[in-house]
Formats: sequence, structure tokens, C-alpha cells
Amino acid sequence: MELLTRSTDADIALIEVGGTVGDIESQPFLEAIRELRNDLGRENTAFVHITWLPYLRATNETKTKPTQHSVRELRSVGILPDMIIARSDFPFEEELSRKISQFCDVRKEAVIPLVTADLLYEIPLVLEQARVADILLERLALEPKHPPKLQGWKTMVAELKRQKPTIKIGLVGKYVELHDAYLSVREALNHAALYYGVGVDLQWISSTVIEKSNVQDLLAGLDAILVPGGFGSRGVEGKVLAAQYARENKIPYLGLCLGLQVMMIDFARNVLGLKEADSAEFNKLTPDPVIDLMLEQRGLSQLGGTMRLGLYPCHIKPNTKAQDLYQADVIQERHRHRYEVNNDYREQFEENGMVFSGLSPDGVLVEMAEVKDHPYMLASQFHPEFLSRPNRAHPLFLGLIEAACKKAGLSDKKVNLDFTN
Repeated sequence: MELLTRSTDADIALIEVGGTVGDIESQPFLEAIRELRNDLGRENTAFVHITWLPYLRATNETKTKPTQHSVRELRSVGILPDMIIARSDFPFEEELSRKISQFCDVRKEAVIPLVTADLLYEIPLVLEQARVADILLERLALEPKHPPKLQGWKTMVAELKRQKPTIKIGLVGKYVELHDAYLSVREALNHAALYYGVGVDLQWISSTVIEKSNVQDLLAGLDAILVPGGFGSRGVEGKVLAAQYARENKIPYLGLCLGLQVMMIDFARNVLGLKEADSAEFNKLTPDPVIDLMLEQRGLSQLGGTMRLGLYPCHIKPNTKAQDLYQADVIQERHRHRYEVNNDYREQFEENGMVFSGLSPDGVLVEMAEVKDHPYMLASQFHPEFLSRPNRAHPLFLGLIEAACKKAGLSDKKVNLDFTN
């Protein structure tokens, strides 16, 4: 369920309410947007209801009854949809749109069929072809400032669908059986690959099965390794081994959040010689907690709501790979963590080839680290995947793809395509 609102200066706000109509969890949110419509005025709001049309193979029918029932539930709480977007795995006849229009009391042109797309990024083009924006603008009595500029997006979609040479990237995590757990990371890799005219052959490698005896078999042949974020001790040792393998074999590596921390643990154990180095999150008795709680987190017994969460600034050190990638001195990135690099060990790390290329404005928190004399071994305490877009790939992922192309013997020159126009 979505609510579009406009203010007196014609700004548009889009409020999405997740879940399923009729669920207990959704009721307070539906009531909230009903009241908001009354506060803003019915002429300044539009409701868009997204529904699912199941297909019964036994009878070769697409059923509209679930849509009718969900609309009835909405009407019972005082919400009347202005548009229905009907999701389906198969195309359906115009007669079904007419039926939904009749029984759900929505204009026929405002019943929008949305068939499952082969590619996620095709959907905006499908919605534009169905005149979704025009219908909503008309409903809110708004005039478009300019025609939609979609040529760059169309070029991007065509490039995504084109057959291209591929690079093999290993994603080492503990939830790899559920690919959606790393959806943002996967898409950020695809965004960056676009700019180098390559595809990504993503290898899903469970960190829980990596051991010293099989790390070579599992990671050999990769053009790059990515270790994403995570919590808890399960699979951490496998991630440490993956970081060690990438460092020792000069394989491009990108670590995100926990991926930075395991990179530091490997470096401490195998370069600094601190064989029992670990994170205090996983081993509170370690004699060398190179990763520890942030100072303001120590002594807290109730951890709810205390995580370092959201957008924070980061100052980038000059003459580093990070600065080459960002082309900026100060950046803003999104965080979700509670543990950090222990400052008691920072000098030891730096003396042995670790570069702390990104710091918090006060210089206290390590935000980015990179290994000297390595093709690309860089990690961030933040989550760059959250700011990646298909027409605006994130610098850290661009750097990884460029290094992977070099490793694979492919061109590391960006494709001369403009996805932004």
C-alpha cells in the first residue's frame, strides 16, 4: 500500500506501507495514513494499492478474488484506492482489468498490469509505458515540470541484458543459501560491472565451511573476493581465512563492516604475529582484542537502540586508494555497527603496512583501511552498498570491479556509456 501526498508548493511525498492488508501488524499504519489523508485533504492525496494475482495452473486461470478481498479490507478502514497495480507472473487479458475496475471501484485505466520482469530495472519503463505517472499527476492536479528523461535508463537496461565477458567474484558469507540477504551487495556489484562492460559470475561461498584444509579449493580461480557484513561468531573464522587468502595471493578484496574487521584480524595474526588476536565480539578473553566495542558502548548492559546507525561523515586520507576512488576529502556513508578497530593497535598496524585511509572527523574511529602493496585490498566499516545506484555505481565497488578485470585479463577501461541522462 502506498500513499502519495502533495503540499501547497507541489512537493510530492511517497509513503510505503509494507505487509499484507488484513494483517494485525498493518492496522496501525493503515489507520495512520487514513488520518493523514484527512489532515492533508483528499485532493492532495492518492492511494496506490499493489496486489497479487495468483495463477492456478490446474484451470489456467488468473484469479482476482484476493485483490477484491484486500480492497474490501481497505474500504472497511476508510481507504479507497485510486490506483491498483496488479502483480502477476503471467500476462492477463484486458477483461481481468475490467473486472478489477468494476468490483474494486477503480477507473479501468488506473488498473495497471505488472507482469514479473526478467530484470528488476525494466519495471520503471513498464510503469511509464502504462502511464502511471500521468494518471497520478492528473489525480493530484499537478503539471509535470518536464518529460521523463529515460534514455539513459533504457541504455542501462539494454547494457544489463547484453551478453558480456564475465569476472568471477566470490561472496563469502554465512547466509549465502538465502541470496536475498545480500541483495544490496549483489546489485552494487552489478551496478559497477556495467561501467566496465562486464558481467558478474557471483560465486556464493559459505564461510561456515571454509577451513585451512580447503580454502585453496574453494577460493582458487576467483578474480575478486567480497566479505559482507554480519553479526555473531558463526562462520567468522572462514571469513578470516578468506581475507588471508586474498592478501597472500594478491586477489582483489573488498570488506564491508565485518569484512573490515576480519581483514584486521587476519593482519594482526599473520603479519603482526599476534596469534590470538580476535574481536571482543567473538572472544571476550582474547589477549589482543584488535576489534573492540566503541568507547561509548563499553559498560552498557542494555544494547537496544545504541548501535551506530545511519549516515556519518568520513575524512579521507590524501594519497590513498580511497581518495583516488572517491575524488573527495570528506564523504558521507551509512553505518550499522557497534564494534570498531581498537586504537591501542593502530600504530602497530600502520608500521606494518596497513593504511587507515578513512577516519571519523575527530580521528577516533577507523572508517576505511587498505593494505599497502596489494592490487586492491580495501575495506570499510560502513556499508557502501546502501548508496549504490544502477546509474551511479559506488566508488568502492567500481574499484573492486576494475581490479578484478585486471586480474581476469579483461579491459579495465570504463565503457563510454552515459546512464545518467
